[in-house]
Amino acid sequence: MQLHYLIYLDILLAVCLGIFFTIDGYFFYKQQIKKQKLLTEDYVIAKEMEEFENIDIALHDGNVYEAQIHKEIENQQDLQDYITKWCHEIKIPLSACLLMNEKMEDAVLKQQIKEQLERMNQLLNAALVGCKVQSSLYDLQIKKVDVKDCVQTSIKNNRFFLIQNHFDIFVEIQDEYVYSDKEWLVYVLDQLMSNAIKYAKNRHEIHIWTENRENTTILFFEDHGEGIQDVDIRRIFEKGYTGNNHHNGKYKSTGMGLYMVMLIMKKLGHEIQVESEFGNYTRFSITFHENKDYFLL
Repeated sequence: MQLHYLIYLDILLAVCLGIFFTIDGYFFYKQQIKKQKLLTEDYVIAKEMEEFENIDIALHDGNVYEAQIHKEIENQQDLQDYITKWCHEIKIPLSACLLMNEKMEDAVLKQQIKEQLERMNQLLNAALVGCKVQSSLYDLQIKKVDVKDCVQTSIKNNRFFLIQNHFDIFVEIQDEYVYSDKEWLVYVLDQLMSNAIKYAKNRHEIHIWTENRENTTILFFEDHGEGIQDVDIRRIFEKGYTGNNHHNGKYKSTGMGLYMVMLIMKKLGHEIQVESEFGNYTRFSITFHENKDYFLL
């Protein structure tokens, strides 16, 4: 009789343990599902997992790191503001130098000095745009933009080097409008124009035209310079990548120009692609989607 009760007690204990482990396993499974879902999020998840051991320590450390990051962001913003102000201030004496250079009588020296001053002006403009692109506080000025006007502005910005290097510019753009930020779009064109001048060979030509395809406008920019080697073409938009081309020591590449172009394209919601035949041509294409409603949200 006692054996019977012992067997009954063992069965009851086994059932209770089975129920306990089943419930515990169920909650463990739910916790793992929640954990895996939280691991895909892009915010601090410690606050969501209150059942963690030592959660108070994790939250404390998280708050400390958050404060340090905010401080670092403030420092970076202060530095960007300083560089932006400095670039604006240095433009005043630079403009004065350009005016004084026009009064020089020595034609050769005048041309040599003006080339360096114009190059300094381009670098300052690039620095200003770079500060704006990397700042999260910069306001996009998205509006209806005349593509041909942007192209003409870029040609004007680069006219000294285009004339100096005897470039022929062929523009085939009618009344074409897209939604974009004119300042940044002109900077992108300036960068493409600058690269075309740097990598120029025998055929000094730039062709710019647009095509319309299924609610998109595509702007093409083609030059006939050195071209891009196959080993480089997939990496030209990477930060700091300078490629394998040589410029005979005339230009030093930082590898930042096309990287900044890609950052701008992503911020504006445009797409940029490149195709090239080394030694023959390089063709960039910028795709503007019908994104009016996106920017008006």
